[in-house]
Amino acid sequence: MRWEDFRRSDNVEDARDYGGGGFGGGGFRLPGGGGGLGIGTIIVLGLIGWALGIDPRILIGGADVIMGGGGSQYEQPMQPGQSPGQSSGRGAPDDQTGQFVAAVLGNTEDTWIEIFRESGQTYRPPKLRLFAGVTNSACGMAQSAMGPFYCPLDQRVYLDTSFFRDIERRFRGCSGKACEFAQAYVIAHEVGHHIQNILGILPQAQRAQQQAGSKAEANQLQVRVELQADCLAGVWAGRSNQRWKFLEPGDVEAALQTAAAIGDDRLQRQTQGRVVPDSFTHGSSAQRQRWFSIGLKEGKVAACNTFRASNL
Repeated sequence: MRWEDFRRSDNVEDARDYGGGGFGGGGFRLPGGGGGLGIGTIIVLGLIGWALGIDPRILIGGADVIMGGGGSQYEQPMQPGQSPGQSSGRGAPDDQTGQFVAAVLGNTEDTWIEIFRESGQTYRPPKLRLFAGVTNSACGMAQSAMGPFYCPLDQRVYLDTSFFRDIERRFRGCSGKACEFAQAYVIAHEVGHHIQNILGILPQAQRAQQQAGSKAEANQLQVRVELQADCLAGVWAGRSNQRWKFLEPGDVEAALQTAAAIGDDRLQRQTQGRVVPDSFTHGSSAQRQRWFSIGLKEGKVAACNTFRASNL
């Protein structure tokens, strides 16, 4: 992936120096006090939720309800003068990883500005907060075990860059330099949730989930949300490559391999030894690959209608 010539975004907030280190810092109380979920279960749910969720607490909270807990609570003191949505630094960081993230985010901005302009709309880009270990968000506490996510309440993407190592080592989604486009795909997926939010798709889907008649029905709506974000990530990649020619041999294959690695069926098989489709929240490996490929090939938002009944 040739990203060095991409414009660096000014919407990066670098809060990595304020990280609390996983479950440390101001403290973490298990859901339901003495009952509820154990740390091991929470980490497993975090790994599943890492697959690009909107609010990672949904998985943990839902599992806690099923197991009889009383809900989750995250406690972490803010830095002096800080509030959710604030950070210590803003703009492109100087280190290689920070430069890469700022370049990918900047390119998503340039691409989506152009796409929105074609339909007479104005694109408002999200902020992206880099953190290490733990940070605050308007959706609650963000922890590295939860993976990257988008918070619609403050329109920010939260990213602990340790997930870059997870893609290669834990999920074996890619190897070497080919991981760069896989990493970019995940960032673009979170930006896809922002697109859904500003287009009004995300609020509608969340209301439909609240009115769903069963957990399985609510989960299927969530799957459609996630697969559409995968498709929108593909739209970014396809449209951007038309203009900047940044893709190199093996890049798309690495992204598809990563999409497969974080499919619900594969993660469930790895963590619990069996697959339960009604509990899917992000889609199967095949579904994630398919919808990313559709967006990549078609290069337009209209191709990403995952909410049509026959489109899963």
